[in-house]
Amino acid sequence: MAYARKHGVYLTDSQGFVLDIYYQGTEEEIQRCTRPDGQVPLVSGIAFFSVETAEHLLATHVSPPLDACTYMGLDSGARPVQLSLFFDILLCMARNVSREDFLVGRPPEMRQSDTDITGYLQGARAELWRELRDQPLTMAYIPDGNYSYMTNSASEFLHSLTCPGAPGAQVVHSQVEELQLLRAGSSVISCLLEGPVLLGPGSVLQHCHLQGPIHIGANCFVSGLDTAQSEALHCLELHNLVLQGHHVRLYSNPVRAFTLVGRLDSWERQGTGTYLNMPWSEFFQKTGIRNWDLWDPDTPPTERCLLSARLFPVLHPSRALGPRDMLWMLDPQEDGGEALCAWRASWRLSWEQLQPCLDRAATLASRRDLFFHQALQKARSVLEAQQDLSLCPLIRAAVREGCPGPLLATLDQVAAGTGDPGVAARALACVADVLGCMAEGQGGLRSGPAANPEWTRPFSYLEYGDLAGGVKALAQERDKWLSRPALLVRAARHYEGAGQILIRQAVMSAQNFVSMEPVALPATGQWVVAECPARVDFSGGWSDTPPLAYELGGAVLGLAVRVDGRRPIGARARRISEPELWLAVGPQQDEMAMKIVCRSLEDLQDYCQPHAPGALLKAAFICAGIVHVSSKLSLREQLLRTFGGGFELHTWSELPHGSGLGTSSILAGTALAALQRAAGRMMSSEALIHAVLHLEQVLTTGGGWQDQVGGLMPGIKVGRSRAQLPLKVEVEEITVPEGFVQTLNDHLLLVYTGKTRLARNLLQDVLRSWYARLPAVVQNAHSLVRNTEKCVEAFHQGSLSLLGQCLTLYWEQKKLMAPGCEPLVVRRMMDVLAPHVHGQSLAGAGGGGFLYLLTKEPRQKEALEALLAKTEGLGNYSIHLVEVDTKGLSLQLLENETST
Repeated sequence: MAYARKHGVYLTDSQGFVLDIYYQGTEEEIQRCTRPDGQVPLVSGIAFFSVETAEHLLATHVSPPLDACTYMGLDSGARPVQLSLFFDILLCMARNVSREDFLVGRPPEMRQSDTDITGYLQGARAELWRELRDQPLTMAYIPDGNYSYMTNSASEFLHSLTCPGAPGAQVVHSQVEELQLLRAGSSVISCLLEGPVLLGPGSVLQHCHLQGPIHIGANCFVSGLDTAQSEALHCLELHNLVLQGHHVRLYSNPVRAFTLVGRLDSWERQGTGTYLNMPWSEFFQKTGIRNWDLWDPDTPPTERCLLSARLFPVLHPSRALGPRDMLWMLDPQEDGGEALCAWRASWRLSWEQLQPCLDRAATLASRRDLFFHQALQKARSVLEAQQDLSLCPLIRAAVREGCPGPLLATLDQVAAGTGDPGVAARALACVADVLGCMAEGQGGLRSGPAANPEWTRPFSYLEYGDLAGGVKALAQERDKWLSRPALLVRAARHYEGAGQILIRQAVMSAQNFVSMEPVALPATGQWVVAECPARVDFSGGWSDTPPLAYELGGAVLGLAVRVDGRRPIGARARRISEPELWLAVGPQQDEMAMKIVCRSLEDLQDYCQPHAPGALLKAAFICAGIVHVSSKLSLREQLLRTFGGGFELHTWSELPHGSGLGTSSILAGTALAALQRAAGRMMSSEALIHAVLHLEQVLTTGGGWQDQVGGLMPGIKVGRSRAQLPLKVEVEEITVPEGFVQTLNDHLLLVYTGKTRLARNLLQDVLRSWYARLPAVVQNAHSLVRNTEKCVEAFHQGSLSLLGQCLTLYWEQKKLMAPGCEPLVVRRMMDVLAPHVHGQSLAGAGGGGFLYLLTKEPRQKEALEALLAKTEGLGNYSIHLVEVDTKGLSLQLLENETST
């Protein structure tokens, strides 16, 4: 009620129609406006005009004298007229207001002395009444709402910038070294605070770069100070004060000035007034300053107020000014009046005189520089401390303000100076984001190839472990690609390619957990056959993908499965007498396979190009240690010296390309297992999991560990990796109630959607979002890991309904992780199947391939085939039986050469 006496309030009827608007109304008028909750509806700055009302209002812009409110009338020589939105335009629609009262009234903004325009205003109001009187005016009341007006009160200003009841301090766009020194209810806005800076409750620091030790007590506002002025605050404790630094221009000369006032000081011209929260008389006695220092002798006593007092030095004859030129007034020292003499010797201005001299352009430039200074410090801290905070807002701000250079330099320094490949890779990914942002949405797709020969030299530094040299060479090359959007986007792709090198090196640490045992060497010509089931991921996918696997920590629950009763993935290897490598990729029948013969090391050089014929098989020979591509010995010499001949390796998969069932990783596992056994070595399944991680990095396809865990290890299990390097995967078998595996087999189906999974850019997009630490992606990644643990519990309980809930949530999580992974035809198919299943998800990364279902009823293959047959537009789908495989990887030595 007390607040309403100083402002405008609405009087409404029971239906919300406005009857009148009171400004600084009497207690009786305000009482009439009181609502049942005891509150009164304040006039706020928001007004909504319907189309009809807006048309009526716009129609007045050509009608005299209202045309004088627009440039059309002003440019025609009309006398300017000022109208109030609330007390002219809206008031004429209030139902209790009569025409006579409206015409003779005047808005609060008009001074009593403005009598010469009264008649002019009446004409304008008459025109408004004619156009708008019939328009209904209603009020929307917001319960528990509040409205803060901008006033001259420092207390109200501080209240608007702080959260008095908050448990901690509010820190916005700031970097603070010692957060624990910020007291509850304080605020720090666009500041850089180095060292111990204590900020009391209810106080605000804004646009400051301070170096402690500094103690700012309660209810203070400090703004516009930098490190040069920090020393002036040492050994002081401020309370209830407003200290500001200003950029001032005096006769075209830029200077710094500083003002100091009390929080409780009044800026009104009426009354006795105060300064530094004390009466003027007490201030004069304390400081030695006299009346005539502040006001001319002929200034009337009523005009002697804080606004007109020449308190603030702006120029000293022999030195630059600082905060001490004001702060001495708080505690005048026994210095023989030196501070007072220096103050009197300065050219001083009053607050009123100072305002026209403020250099707003310099102020904004200074604030911008400080914002980016603290932001760069914060970016460095976020990266080096590996915090889950996104730098995207800073990147966008730097590019839009036209100053990406300092940000790029900071990112280069972080990448070159860290010993952590994860930190360096994220810094390079941020550089890529800066370049992409500079392209402003032009220049083509962000995802794409990164093998331009111009970038070979920087990449080679990274490949050989010279991180600082690589970052420097990358920056040198980058400078040549900044001239247009297409080049910027291509440079961004190559920075992401550089990040992939560092990811690859981090994942290579999995080699620490690869070990082999020597066994009897099979006879020349004797086949070693490795066969594997496929895998189905039930929860946690994407958390196993580097760098998430070692930065967040991964957890994936997967099932080894037979498809239509068959183990669809396999490899076979044998030694041959010829010192060559015979490779075959395709079905088990030799005549249909693609065959490659490698007779020299040159034939193996494309092992790191995933789309090259036989690249996976070539990489398998290298990772198995059978061939060393950098050796001075020829391929023939290496094979004869170690094995007395060469090898034949044949891999196959009965699953379609892009199935989502983990084919390529499992295929790499079978190839390695068969090769190692043919070479007289054995690897455990745990070692093989890490060997596949290594192989996929050598192959440069990347990827995580869930596929090989799902297919090489038998049954139902959960794989986990901790948020650390070296990358180690630990596998736990999941125990389920007796008979539940058969129940699962009866309720689990695979549907091949007929859509080949086009996931080429999915991985790049996900890694880009993770490195950017987009809040939704970070939250979703943590949720993926949590859902895995819930899924483990559902298997322990043997609950199909709980598993269905986990599957449904898992699919939603996949879509958040990789938007666009759900084709329209798949969505249509899932909608048709939804009433008949506990849960469903596309396998792997999504985008196509296999859909797996947990049906409500057992053995539903034929029923669902009939259901889908009635649905148009689903394409060439097919439904397949699936069952849990309890064997995992199997290795078999065949008796003789002809047994295949």
